[in-house]
Amino acid sequence: MIDQSDGSKKLDHSGHRARLKDRFIKGGAKALADYELLELLLFSAIPRRDVKPLAKELLTYYGDFSAVLSATPEDLSKHPGIGESAVLSLKLVKEAAVRLAQVKVLEKPILSNWKALQDYLRVAMANETREQFRILFLNRKNILIADEIHGKGTVDHTPVYTREVVKRALDLAASALILVHNHPSGDPKASKGDIAMTREIREACSKLDIAVHDHLIVGKHGMTSFKSMGLL
Repeated sequence: MIDQSDGSKKLDHSGHRARLKDRFIKGGAKALADYELLELLLFSAIPRRDVKPLAKELLTYYGDFSAVLSATPEDLSKHPGIGESAVLSLKLVKEAAVRLAQVKVLEKPILSNWKALQDYLRVAMANETREQFRILFLNRKNILIADEIHGKGTVDHTPVYTREVVKRALDLAASALILVHNHPSGDPKASKGDIAMTREIREACSKLDIAVHDHLIVGKHGMTSFKSMGLL
Protein backbone atom coordinates (compact mmCIF):
# COMPACT_ATOMS: atom_id res chain seq x y z
CA MET A 1 0.00 0.00 0.00
CA ILE A 2 1.34 3.41 -0.94
CA ASP A 3 1.57 6.03 1.84
CA GLN A 4 -0.03 9.22 0.50
CA SER A 5 0.11 11.19 3.75
CA ASP A 6 2.89 13.53 2.59
CA GLY A 7 1.17 14.20 -0.70
CA SER A 8 -2.12 14.91 1.03
CA LYS A 9 -0.45 17.42 3.34
CA LYS A 10 1.14 19.18 0.38
CA LEU A 11 -2.20 19.25 -1.42
CA ASP A 12 -3.98 20.70 1.63
CA HIS A 13 -1.22 23.25 2.09
CA SER A 14 -1.44 24.32 -1.55
CA GLY A 15 -5.22 24.50 -1.34
CA HIS A 16 -5.10 26.76 1.73
CA ARG A 17 -2.79 29.18 -0.04
CA ALA A 18 -4.98 29.23 -3.13
CA ARG A 19 -8.11 29.90 -1.08
CA LEU A 20 -6.41 32.73 0.83
CA LYS A 21 -5.20 34.37 -2.36
CA ASP A 22 -8.67 34.07 -3.88
CA ARG A 23 -10.30 35.70 -0.84
CA PHE A 24 -7.86 38.59 -1.06
CA ILE A 25 -8.39 39.10 -4.79
CA LYS A 26 -12.17 39.06 -4.43
CA GLY A 27 -12.58 40.88 -1.13
CA GLY A 28 -9.40 42.87 -0.65
CA ALA A 29 -7.51 43.27 2.62
CA LYS A 30 -10.74 43.74 4.62
CA ALA A 31 -11.64 40.13 3.86
CA LEU A 32 -8.58 38.87 5.75
CA ALA A 33 -7.43 38.93 9.34
CA ASP A 34 -4.02 40.46 10.07
CA TYR A 35 -2.35 37.06 10.42
CA GLU A 36 -3.74 36.06 7.02
CA LEU A 37 -2.26 39.17 5.39
CA LEU A 38 1.08 38.23 6.92
CA GLU A 39 0.67 34.73 5.54
CA LEU A 40 0.23 36.17 2.06
CA LEU A 41 3.39 38.23 2.45
CA LEU A 42 5.35 35.18 3.58
CA PHE A 43 4.07 32.76 0.91
CA SER A 44 6.64 33.57 -1.77
CA ALA A 45 9.51 33.87 0.70
CA ILE A 46 8.70 30.57 2.43
CA PRO A 47 7.18 28.38 -0.29
CA ARG A 48 7.26 24.94 1.35
CA ARG A 49 6.00 25.55 4.87
CA ASP A 50 2.73 26.30 6.64
CA VAL A 51 3.34 29.94 7.63
CA LYS A 52 0.13 30.48 9.63
CA PRO A 53 1.79 29.65 12.99
CA LEU A 54 4.69 31.95 12.14
CA ALA A 55 2.36 34.80 11.16
CA LYS A 56 0.45 34.47 14.44
CA GLU A 57 3.69 34.28 16.41
CA LEU A 58 4.95 37.52 14.85
CA LEU A 59 1.70 39.35 15.61
CA THR A 60 1.72 38.15 19.21
CA TYR A 61 5.35 39.14 19.69
CA TYR A 62 5.22 42.61 18.09
CA GLY A 63 1.63 43.51 18.96
CA ASP A 64 0.11 44.44 15.60
CA PHE A 65 0.54 44.26 11.83
CA SER A 66 2.27 47.64 11.52
CA ALA A 67 4.74 46.82 14.28
CA VAL A 68 5.75 43.59 12.50
CA LEU A 69 6.53 45.52 9.32
CA SER A 70 8.44 48.15 11.31
CA ALA A 71 10.64 45.67 13.16
CA THR A 72 14.32 45.81 12.27
CA PRO A 73 15.79 43.13 9.99
CA GLU A 74 17.98 42.06 12.93
CA ASP A 75 14.98 41.53 15.20
CA LEU A 76 12.95 39.73 12.54
CA SER A 77 15.85 37.37 11.79
CA LYS A 78 15.82 36.14 15.39
CA HIS A 79 12.53 34.33 14.79
CA PRO A 80 12.95 30.71 13.63
CA GLY A 81 11.75 30.40 10.05
CA ILE A 82 12.41 34.03 9.13
CA GLY A 83 15.26 34.12 6.64
CA GLU A 84 16.63 36.81 4.38
CA SER A 85 13.84 36.44 1.79
CA ALA A 86 11.11 36.79 4.41
CA VAL A 87 12.78 39.84 5.94
CA LEU A 88 13.04 41.39 2.48
CA SER A 89 9.33 40.77 1.77
CA LEU A 90 8.24 42.42 5.01
CA LYS A 91 10.55 45.41 4.75
CA LEU A 92 9.60 46.04 1.11
CA VAL A 93 5.95 46.34 2.12
CA LYS A 94 6.84 48.79 4.89
CA GLU A 95 8.89 50.92 2.51
CA ALA A 96 6.12 50.83 -0.10
CA ALA A 97 3.63 52.08 2.51
CA VAL A 98 5.99 54.92 3.48
CA ARG A 99 6.51 55.93 -0.15
CA LEU A 100 2.77 55.90 -0.86
CA ALA A 101 2.13 58.19 2.09
CA GLN A 102 5.12 60.40 1.30
CA VAL A 103 4.08 61.11 -2.27
CA LYS A 104 0.97 62.90 -0.95
CA VAL A 105 3.11 65.56 0.73
CA LEU A 106 6.12 65.94 -1.55
CA GLU A 107 6.27 69.20 -3.48
CA LYS A 108 2.94 70.33 -2.06
CA PRO A 109 2.02 73.12 0.39
CA ILE A 110 2.41 71.37 3.74
CA LEU A 111 0.17 73.61 5.82
CA SER A 112 -2.82 72.94 3.57
CA ASN A 113 -2.06 69.18 3.48
CA TRP A 114 -1.69 68.74 7.23
CA LYS A 115 -3.65 65.49 7.54
CA ALA A 116 -1.63 63.90 4.73
CA LEU A 117 1.54 64.96 6.54
CA GLN A 118 0.37 63.42 9.81
CA ASP A 119 -0.60 60.19 8.03
CA TYR A 120 2.84 60.00 6.44
CA LEU A 121 4.65 60.59 9.74
CA ARG A 122 2.58 57.93 11.50
CA VAL A 123 3.43 55.35 8.84
CA ALA A 124 7.10 56.32 8.82
CA MET A 125 7.76 56.74 12.54
CA ALA A 126 5.05 55.56 14.94
CA ASN A 127 6.42 52.03 15.31
CA GLU A 128 10.14 52.79 15.30
CA THR A 129 11.89 51.18 18.27
CA ARG A 130 14.51 53.94 18.55
CA GLU A 131 14.04 57.68 18.70
CA GLN A 132 14.74 59.58 15.52
CA PHE A 133 14.73 63.31 14.92
CA ARG A 134 13.39 64.40 11.56
CA ILE A 135 13.32 67.85 9.97
CA LEU A 136 11.00 68.95 7.20
CA PHE A 137 12.45 71.92 5.29
CA LEU A 138 10.01 74.25 3.53
CA ASN A 139 10.41 77.05 1.01
CA ARG A 140 8.65 80.44 1.05
CA LYS A 141 5.46 78.84 -0.28
CA ASN A 142 5.61 76.24 2.51
CA ILE A 143 6.29 73.50 -0.01
CA LEU A 144 8.38 70.61 1.25
CA ILE A 145 11.85 70.76 -0.29
CA ALA A 146 13.63 68.23 1.92
CA ASP A 147 12.67 65.54 4.43
CA GLU A 148 15.71 64.44 6.42
CA ILE A 149 16.49 62.36 9.50
CA HIS A 150 19.05 64.29 11.51
CA GLY A 151 19.60 61.89 14.34
CA LYS A 152 18.88 58.39 15.61
CA GLY A 153 19.26 57.59 19.26
CA THR A 154 18.18 55.22 21.99
CA VAL A 155 14.72 54.18 23.11
CA ASP A 156 14.20 57.53 24.81
CA HIS A 157 16.79 60.03 23.59
CA THR A 158 18.19 61.47 20.38
CA PRO A 159 20.98 64.06 20.42
CA VAL A 160 20.02 67.22 18.51
CA TYR A 161 22.47 70.03 17.75
CA THR A 162 20.96 73.42 17.05
CA ARG A 163 23.96 74.60 15.05
CA GLU A 164 23.61 71.65 12.63
CA VAL A 165 19.89 72.25 12.21
CA VAL A 166 20.42 75.92 11.36
CA LYS A 167 23.36 75.18 9.05
CA ARG A 168 21.33 72.66 7.06
CA ALA A 169 18.40 75.08 6.76
CA LEU A 170 20.76 77.72 5.35
CA ASP A 171 22.33 75.19 2.95
CA LEU A 172 18.87 74.41 1.56
CA ALA A 173 17.75 78.06 1.58
CA ALA A 174 14.77 76.94 3.64
CA SER A 175 12.32 79.56 4.90
CA ALA A 176 10.62 77.37 7.48
CA LEU A 177 10.98 74.11 9.38
CA ILE A 178 8.77 71.49 10.94
CA LEU A 179 10.54 69.46 13.62
CA VAL A 180 9.46 65.87 14.18
CA HIS A 181 10.53 63.10 16.49
CA ASN A 182 9.01 59.87 17.76
CA HIS A 183 8.53 58.37 21.21
CA PRO A 184 9.02 54.59 21.06
CA SER A 185 7.17 54.32 24.38
CA GLY A 186 4.02 55.18 22.45
CA ASP A 187 3.22 58.23 24.59
CA PRO A 188 3.52 61.43 22.52
CA LYS A 189 3.61 63.75 25.55
CA ALA A 190 6.34 66.40 25.32
CA SER A 191 9.12 66.24 27.90
CA LYS A 192 10.88 69.21 29.47
CA GLY A 193 13.88 68.37 27.31
CA ASP A 194 11.73 68.40 24.16
CA ILE A 195 10.35 71.81 25.06
CA ALA A 196 13.75 73.30 25.88
CA MET A 197 15.32 71.97 22.67
CA THR A 198 12.47 73.33 20.56
CA ARG A 199 12.78 76.79 22.06
CA GLU A 200 16.52 76.80 21.46
CA ILE A 201 16.10 75.89 17.79
CA ARG A 202 13.26 78.40 17.32
CA GLU A 203 15.31 81.24 18.85
CA ALA A 204 18.34 80.44 16.70
CA CYS A 205 16.23 80.22 13.54
CA SER A 206 14.30 83.42 14.25
CA LYS A 207 17.54 85.42 14.15
CA LEU A 208 17.95 84.28 10.53
CA ASP A 209 14.30 84.81 9.58
CA ILE A 210 13.60 81.06 9.46
CA ALA A 211 10.24 80.08 10.92
CA VAL A 212 9.61 76.95 12.99
CA HIS A 213 5.99 76.12 12.17
CA ASP A 214 5.62 73.21 14.56
CA HIS A 215 7.26 70.38 16.43
CA LEU A 216 5.38 67.09 16.17
CA ILE A 217 5.91 64.14 18.48
CA VAL A 218 4.75 60.84 16.98
CA GLY A 219 3.74 57.86 19.10
CA LYS A 220 1.66 54.72 18.71
CA HIS A 221 -1.02 56.31 20.84
CA GLY A 222 -1.28 59.66 19.11
CA MET A 223 0.58 62.75 17.97
CA THR A 224 1.42 65.95 19.85
CA SER A 225 1.64 69.31 18.11
CA PHE A 226 3.64 71.96 19.96
CA LYS A 227 1.73 74.67 18.12
CA SER A 228 -1.65 73.24 19.12
CA MET A 229 -0.45 72.90 22.72
CA GLY A 230 0.67 76.52 22.82
CA LEU A 231 4.33 75.53 23.17
CA LEU A 232 5.45 77.45 20.08
